[in-house]
Amino acid sequence: MSDQSSGRATTPVPAGGPGAAPVPTKVVRLRHPWRIVFAVLLLAVVAVFVIDAAQREAFDWPTVGKYLFDQRISQAAGYTLLLTVLSMVIGVVLGIILAVMRQSPNPVLKSIAWVWLWIFRGTPVYVQLVFWGLLSTVYTTIDLGVPFMEAWVSFPTDVLFNAFWLAVIGLALNESAYMAEIVRAGLLSVDSGQHEAATALGMSWGTTMRRIVLPQAMRVIIPPTGNEVISMLKTTSLVSAIPFTLELYMRQRDIAAAIFAPVPLLIVASIWYLAITSVLMVGQYFLEKRFARGVGARPDTGPGPVTGAMSAVDAEIAETAIAAKHGGDAR
Repeated sequence: MSDQSSGRATTPVPAGGPGAAPVPTKVVRLRHPWRIVFAVLLLAVVAVFVIDAAQREAFDWPTVGKYLFDQRISQAAGYTLLLTVLSMVIGVVLGIILAVMRQSPNPVLKSIAWVWLWIFRGTPVYVQLVFWGLLSTVYTTIDLGVPFMEAWVSFPTDVLFNAFWLAVIGLALNESAYMAEIVRAGLLSVDSGQHEAATALGMSWGTTMRRIVLPQAMRVIIPPTGNEVISMLKTTSLVSAIPFTLELYMRQRDIAAAIFAPVPLLIVASIWYLAITSVLMVGQYFLEKRFARGVGARPDTGPGPVTGAMSAVDAEIAETAIAAKHGGDAR
């Protein structure tokens, strides 16, 4: 029973076993005065920065407004988003294949996957993109046929691959190495007992992966994958090494060089990057929420502020309730 008027609550919980007197529990809301002080100071700093930025001529806000929705900038943002999506799709597919190869008992497959990861994680992505840009110089044709004999069919590389697709290939192959480790971590996070239980129920390997393993592994895979998507969005600015100059960063730089206004165009590009990132983060939030169904709340949407101390008896009751909710396992 609780007393709302006095702010006190008494819980008739036996503390020392059957027949013992109930132990009253006083619920006290924790206060954080320094949080308020810090928030006020932070808001003051932000307000000073915004007022100063609004009056500073170097930012040239009229130029920012003029080019924010310029057709060339909008098209460049579209190319940037397309590069991100295509590279991530190919990178995720290759990453899943490499993760399975790394867990394979076949030493050949495991070695191939290890060498792949070693090369693409061990060299900077800019260096890789420069190499892909020189592909048509190193390999003038792609030949099909018997090695060291006359080719049956030859394809000129400068015709087969344009700068856009070379950028996609370069970004995707580099991303596949990182996605392989993310997927492998997700698969390893699922307890091996889940496989044994599914096998005991007569499930095939494919059904076990689709119904048991992957739904649980996705909770581990999605957050770092979302981070990789956002990282890829910004990494597309390096495709000038190919060279591919129609993406957002290079496009704004060309316009800035023409009108001699680098700062306003950098602000324009930053606003577009932030807008696309915001959309991607919203998508990640709902994806995480979907795969978190039935296993508790997201880490950042916990039970809220602590309102008081919990006695050992209360903790035992809470654990019993959680165990009953999850079928006997309170972990």
